[in-house]
Amino acid sequence: MRPPLAYRSHRVALAFGLVLLCSGCGALTSPDLDPSGPITLAERQLLFDAVSIMMIVVIPVFIMAALFTWYYRGTNRDARYTPNLAYYWPVEILVWGVPAAIIVWLGFHLWGGAHKLDPYKAIDKSVEPLQIEAVAQDWKWLFIYPDQRIAVVNELVFPSNTPLAIRITSDTVMNSFMIPALGGQIYAMAGMQTRLHLLSDKPGRFVGRNMQYSGRGFADQQFDAIATSKEEFDAWVAKAKASGSALDKDTYGELAKPSTKVPVTYYSDVEPNLFDSIIAKWREGDVTDPAPAVTPE
Repeated sequence: MRPPLAYRSHRVALAFGLVLLCSGCGALTSPDLDPSGPITLAERQLLFDAVSIMMIVVIPVFIMAALFTWYYRGTNRDARYTPNLAYYWPVEILVWGVPAAIIVWLGFHLWGGAHKLDPYKAIDKSVEPLQIEAVAQDWKWLFIYPDQRIAVVNELVFPSNTPLAIRITSDTVMNSFMIPALGGQIYAMAGMQTRLHLLSDKPGRFVGRNMQYSGRGFADQQFDAIATSKEEFDAWVAKAKASGSALDKDTYGELAKPSTKVPVTYYSDVEPNLFDSIIAKWREGDVTDPAPAVTPE
């Protein structure tokens, strides 16, 4: 005998509710809550502190909502709600004062923490950072290592426990550079450069990507960020140098054309000051727009 329709509907609703509840469980193991460096560790602490401060008003609201619902239920004949208040200053202070105080508290707390996490600020000035230049293209990332004179597409390799000093620009529309396990996002804009300092305190493989929608290839504009030992990093640099492909102006022009799902590509040599010339061409107007202009009818 099949169960009644109402019973089956309740089971479906219960199953759907459990799916919704469990869908948030992945947040507990997300890169933002499982930091792999001091930047994301500090960002997570700021998040937890802000949530804790907001619980001061959130928890009492839920408690009062439950109590009021229970007390003023339809079966409680003794409950009477007959307010006759034109103005009652204690209630006004409670309704407006408490939220305002929490906002001020949050502001003072987050102001200092946010400035300590200035992406332009070096993590450890006593340690020489690894210099990296990141260029956003349609739809891939180019990483130039000026000191090693190599370049790589869609792969960022660096030694763990070594600070990274990254200069970022775009050779197309606005992009946003982010490695969630190591730090927050920062924009990449044509003709400009932004800076980001990161550090991984342990070896590992992380996902990096563009967080700013940039067209049809946006979903595939990802790269691997790999933290290795110093010896493994040196071996990786030697592997790149053995590729035999140089990144000069002509090669870069071909690479910069729109393309998706580009495999990891190594360049054994890089034209000097290539990163600065990419920025300069946008400032000087020496740019060919890959997208034809649309003439209004």
